[in-house]
Amino acid sequence: MSITGERPVIEVGGTTGFVWLDLTRKCQLACGHCHNGSGTDGTHGSMAAADWARVLNEAAAAGIRRVQFTGGEVTLHPDAPSLIELALSLGLRVEVYSNLVHVTDDWWRLLRREGVSLATSYYGPESTHNSFTRRNSHARTQANIAAAVQAQVPLRVSVIVSDPSDTGDEARRELAALGVESVRVDRVRPFGRAATGQPPCTDGLCGRCGDGRASIGPNGSVSPCVFSTWMGVGNVQDASLGAILGGPEMARANAAVRAGRNFGGGESCSPDTDDECSPGTPGSECTPRN
Repeated sequence: MSITGERPVIEVGGTTGFVWLDLTRKCQLACGHCHNGSGTDGTHGSMAAADWARVLNEAAAAGIRRVQFTGGEVTLHPDAPSLIELALSLGLRVEVYSNLVHVTDDWWRLLRREGVSLATSYYGPESTHNSFTRRNSHARTQANIAAAVQAQVPLRVSVIVSDPSDTGDEARRELAALGVESVRVDRVRPFGRAATGQPPCTDGLCGRCGDGRASIGPNGSVSPCVFSTWMGVGNVQDASLGAILGGPEMARANAAVRAGRNFGGGESCSPDTDDECSPGTPGSECTPRN
């Protein structure tokens, strides 16, 4: 598929162009804090492989240079490997965000490709990790973290904590012993299951969502980031990615995020940090993930 097409209607030169390709809601785990409610009963949505391929071409044409394949669990999506291959052929840098519960030989070959990096979430010692994921997943994830280090796959790990007093130091020590060099600590974000029934609000966002970046969900809905999916600003099954990113709904969502107000409502709330959000590798102050 050609990357030529309509002239981009957005300018990304002043920021890092980045798109999350949120492929699926299917996952082997049932994390109580999952920001999008993924699990074993999740689906791959209505986006076909051709839809995702078109999005990648439009992203490259718009000057976006980095994409993250995420979910759910991205390795469960049958079209993910071919889409990653397409992204690489378009000159895009690719990050794969996986729970690392099960990695096949084919996936390891793909992860070793030039231009591909890997990210995962980690919750600490076995009992803590398994209580987060609600599955006996710690041993597999830890073993695959070690395998990624051994294979010299560029890897970053997000240590997720639920208690504000938890510094994540114990998890950091475990990861350091495995040879992981890029580790950041983030708190549970109040979205999806972690919202415990409360309506979403921008005070759980970093405040930079939508600034040269966007997320596309399994049904094609575009939002400023993976945490702000309730802020739907368009759908790539109805319009081009460039038109959506440069359109009035994205501008409105961005203004709502910057103002710290609940999108579409009057409730006031403030962004939790003024740090720039630049997910992916190299290191970042933003570690979004279920």
